[in-house]
Amino acid sequence: MPVAGVDVGSVAAKAVILNERTKAVLAHALVPTGWNPRQAGEDALNRACSLAGVERASLTRIVGTGYGRIALPFADKSVTEITCHALGAVHLFPRTGVVLDIGGQDSKAIAVDADGSVQDFVMNDKCAAGTGRFLQVLSGILGMDVRALDEAAACGKPAEISSMCAVFAETEIVGLLAQGAKPEDVAAGVFRSLARRMVSLSRRIACRGECTFTGGLASLPAFVRCLSSELGVAVNVAEQPQNTGALGAALIAAR
Repeated sequence: MPVAGVDVGSVAAKAVILNERTKAVLAHALVPTGWNPRQAGEDALNRACSLAGVERASLTRIVGTGYGRIALPFADKSVTEITCHALGAVHLFPRTGVVLDIGGQDSKAIAVDADGSVQDFVMNDKCAAGTGRFLQVLSGILGMDVRALDEAAACGKPAEISSMCAVFAETEIVGLLAQGAKPEDVAAGVFRSLARRMVSLSRRIACRGECTFTGGLASLPAFVRCLSSELGVAVNVAEQPQNTGALGAALIAAR
């Protein structure tokens, strides 16, 4: 019988339909969260059910996660995204010891054991400079979408971004561009700054085993290379890294 995990984040809502017995992914879907997290969760789940070719009524259990999990009345259970990302990452990469996740509103470093249980975690949810929101600010300044930023950063020589605050960093970026800095160098500089913040976060927990990078930013090749370089180790990235939390929620539903 099919089960589902629904992860409603600040930027996107994701849903994964799983075979309860085999744990095989039957379908997944992603939609923008927008202003209504409840509707976004509904839309993601309905789309995933349609892609899987299953009736929503046939789902035996639904587990919700993400910042919008409390807005999902159809969920049988709600679980924190930290627990779900840990389970999803270990399911995808069994040797995972550390999970790094950069969301729209926060970033997390999670230490996990072999069965996906959380051993420790640290979170940055106080400043946008350590989150995906910072890239949205940069996107607006440079007039590029996030994919274009990634392509630009891949060609750039990182400009020095010294500010530790998103507001001041934005002013610094505008100043660099006014001085003639190339957009690709600014993009590369912001990528490096964000990657270094994640490295600093990860050093606050006991790191062991392999590192798995989850979330939407993990789908940006240039940023993945930047993060790997700053960490000094290769990072695991799933084919659909933004679905890791929803996958973990679905695995809990399958239990």
